[in-house]
Amino acid sequence: MSTSVTARRLAAAALAAGAVVSVAALPASAVDHARPAQPKVKISAVQYDSPGRDDRSNRSLNKEWVELTNTTRQSVNLNGWTLRDESGKTYTFDHYRLAGRATVRIHTGVGRDTRTDLYQDRRAYVWNNDHDTATLRNDRGRFVDDESWGHRRGGNRH
Repeated sequence: MSTSVTARRLAAAALAAGAVVSVAALPASAVDHARPAQPKVKISAVQYDSPGRDDRSNRSLNKEWVELTNTTRQSVNLNGWTLRDESGKTYTFDHYRLAGRATVRIHTGVGRDTRTDLYQDRRAYVWNNDHDTATLRNDRGRFVDDESWGHRRGGNRH
């Protein structure tokens, strides 16, 4: 093998190593900004139009719900987190921990909270059938996820 080929290979290896070191040396905030992280907890489904007649019965109210899924293996403490609609109706999680890889359904009506079902204890519908946005925020008020329906795309809802 010639000296020039060996020198070129060494130079290429040094450049590659330098590139790896420079990426590893980026501050965490720069790496996070370049590639947004998937939320640990996300809104996985919304049943905004209660099936059947909207007769305001507790049964009908509880057929209106939002599901949250923990996408990680670790449990997440949702104490103080909020789920809110566009008009400001807000549900605040109280002493609830969502297990890893688990889903919880938050119903509008009155009921007994369990590990898989929580109840807002409302006597009126929250989610508009024609358009609305469910927004999830953590205990510090930071945006976590949202789900919209009936809107045109575009605009910043965070």
